[in-house]
Amino acid sequence: MNDILPIILAILAALVVIGGLIPVLLKTRRNITKYPGTRDANDPVEPVRGGGGTLVEDRPAVTPGRPAPGEAGLEGLETAEVPDDAAGLETIAVETPLPVAGRLTRLRERLVRSNNILGKGLLALLSSDKIDEDVWDEVEETLLLADLGTEPTMQLVDALRERVKVLGTRTPEQVKALLREELIKLVDPTMDRSLRTERHADKPSVMMVVGVNGVGKTTTVGKLARVLVAEDKDVLLGAADTFRAAAAEQLATWGQRVGVPTVKSDVDGADPASVAYEAVKAGIDQEVDVVMIDTAGRLQNKVGLMDELGKVKRVIEKLAEVDEVLLVLDATTGQNGLNQARVFSEVVNITGIVLTKLDGTAKGGIVVAIQKTLGVPVKLIGLGEGADDLAPFDAEGFVDALLN
Repeated sequence: MNDILPIILAILAALVVIGGLIPVLLKTRRNITKYPGTRDANDPVEPVRGGGGTLVEDRPAVTPGRPAPGEAGLEGLETAEVPDDAAGLETIAVETPLPVAGRLTRLRERLVRSNNILGKGLLALLSSDKIDEDVWDEVEETLLLADLGTEPTMQLVDALRERVKVLGTRTPEQVKALLREELIKLVDPTMDRSLRTERHADKPSVMMVVGVNGVGKTTTVGKLARVLVAEDKDVLLGAADTFRAAAAEQLATWGQRVGVPTVKSDVDGADPASVAYEAVKAGIDQEVDVVMIDTAGRLQNKVGLMDELGKVKRVIEKLAEVDEVLLVLDATTGQNGLNQARVFSEVVNITGIVLTKLDGTAKGGIVVAIQKTLGVPVKLIGLGEGADDLAPFDAEGFVDALLN
């Protein structure tokens, strides 16, 4: 018996230890599943403090206890805060944005310095002593690599072939002039690139800014507010990105820098449509010229999130017409940007494109591809990280910058 007792005690001790490890192991496994060590920037799972995470599409669209704005009425909407100065933000000196007129010249200079293959590559090829089929194949390849798209590429190559054949002799000046004319035709200077920012008789102009995660929508809204302030517009911002932590504060800071108020909710995960509605209502009450609504980033293949975006637009339209829906695209995403544009256009009827990070890419042809695909103009381009590095797009200026 004395020999058996130590064995029994050892077994009991082992069971106690194992029993203590089981919850730890389960907890560890749970954290690995919900909070992976590496995470793609566009992953719809956002980790929270203490491990775990919530799928964006699984989050409630409405704060518990508050109904969503319905199709028939808007009763039950909670009033969003409309601070004179963004609550919780330290006072920031009001800045004077740079005049819009001088921006395009400065941004063109940056594009000239960029390593773009579209203009420089084509000029080198077309200035060669002999233009045979191999050269034309290289021209076609250059255009495709620049994200011009198949149809525009064939259109440009056919036009260049014909004109080079008729021209006969070619000096660099002749080739540059010829290429400039054909590229300008493709970029299409006849498209209306003006922003609809004129106030209506009794209501402001309303703009929505949409796009996928990580393209810089909030920053674009802030920079665009500076453009409008530089044009003496009275602006109000609506922080309808209620999913991303600190998005409202980020937008409010942009606005505060140029003396523009921001409508935001202090409730995490508040209904974006409610915030947008209150922003437009505040814009009407305060008789501003333009209300700009920042929306949450969403993957174009997430049906629930895209439907929610459509709801935001419908709710706004109960108060005022949405004059502009600007889609923000990252120029470096190439053909993937076209797929994004198609889906967003189907949901909210895109009226213009804002193309960011154009200085960081050699693929200037994306401008043509987007416009050909959607029939929607590129209205603004971003060529840097500075607060005033956003400018209206100009077809001839863009082509001239490409051709240096």
